[in-house]
Amino acid sequence: MEIDGIISAIVIGIVIGVLGRLVVPGRQRIGILWTIVVGIIAALIGSALAAAFGVADTKGVDWVEWLIQIGLAALGVTALDRSKARR
Repeated sequence: MEIDGIISAIVIGIVIGVLGRLVVPGRQRIGILWTIVVGIIAALIGSALAAAFGVADTKGVDWVEWLIQIGLAALGVTALDRSKARR
């Protein structure tokens, strides 16, 4: 992976993480760094899932891929928030 790929993964991860966090109702007890990490992981896994289902490369905006990524980020934010709440 080249440097521009790493930078774009971080930027996309920030966007996906923030959108995933906005989808989850209520207050989350995780920091912005964890939100970015969850977003990056969700973006990578979501892209792989979209490619597996054949919806990764469409004409125009890949809305289905974005929805998968945001959904995964919301699940990740919720899971991390609940694990931190138990401590």
